[in-house]
Amino acid sequence: MKTGKVFLGILAGVAAGALLGILFAPDKGSETRRKISKKGSDTVDDLKEKFDGALNSISEKYESIKKGAGDLVTNVKEKYDGVKTEIKNTNV
Repeated sequence: MKTGKVFLGILAGVAAGALLGILFAPDKGSETRRKISKKGSDTVDDLKEKFDGALNSISEKYESIKKGAGDLVTNVKEKYDGVKTEIKNTNV
């Protein structure tokens, strides 16, 4: 979670620096507004890509854990059934 906060802080700093750079550039107002709009759109696209990547990573980890848990349950059940059978055979 700490890495996410650091990443978000760096991203906010980069965005603020880019915005300030555009605002102080010697361009016409209409050109500056166009640049700000484009930069905002690019930033949103970057954030969407990063979010999708993180979501895919989390989803893959979830599926891996889910499969591992299922395998563990199956193994425990098989061992339980084996011990149960051994106990029945020794009591007969």
